[in-house]
Amino acid sequence: MGLIAEFQIHCDALPLVSVAATVPEASIVLSLQYNHGRRPLFIVTVTGGAEQAVERALTNADDIQEWTQIGTAGDTRRYQAVPALSFEEQLGGQIDDLDGLEALATADAIIEQITVTADGWEQMGWFADRAAFTDFSSFWQRNAEFRLERLTRDAEPKSPGNGLTDRQLEALRTAYEMGHFEIPRRASLDAVATELDISASSLSERLRRAQTQLIQETVATLWPPLPE
Repeated sequence: MGLIAEFQIHCDALPLVSVAATVPEASIVLSLQYNHGRRPLFIVTVTGGAEQAVERALTNADDIQEWTQIGTAGDTRRYQAVPALSFEEQLGGQIDDLDGLEALATADAIIEQITVTADGWEQMGWFADRAAFTDFSSFWQRNAEFRLERLTRDAEPKSPGNGLTDRQLEALRTAYEMGHFEIPRRASLDAVATELDISASSLSERLRRAQTQLIQETVATLWPPLPE
């Protein structure tokens, strides 16, 4: 029986991290198309953030050779980007074990979702067994900062929103119960943040990431995949 893991990798050398750091108000989800040799194409789904700011950040990113906007849906935009570097070239300055990095590409695992943050990646993946997950997590523990958020068996039922972290779920629940999502709103962002004892900017980021996760679980499943 396999495992489903949700985890964070804190490594600012990972692809598109510079874009997330430049436009922190945007939520960025990355998919990799591995059928393009040693430089897999990036499919980048961006929700929120000013369009010009996001596209300027893509243009200025050292790890992006060129990009094309391929679709929009409300405030969500989808881009295809050609990487300027292979993973070995991109991470070689920070990771010594490049052979181990290459071995991860053939591991018995499927990384289903990558959310790009200002200091790394948040990921959800399927692993064939405990050994496959241990190999993966051990590599990143040796070469970066790895933090496990959730680990479950793949046969366990997954309810809607199960991909949310505890802090995201708490933020959503509190904002909902206080009336932040009602029209008109009964509670401001500042009021909800005060209730949670965090800053308004931190709350805004949690709510955006939580909403992006829910979109990925629902609406995004109706968006047909790109042809290869």
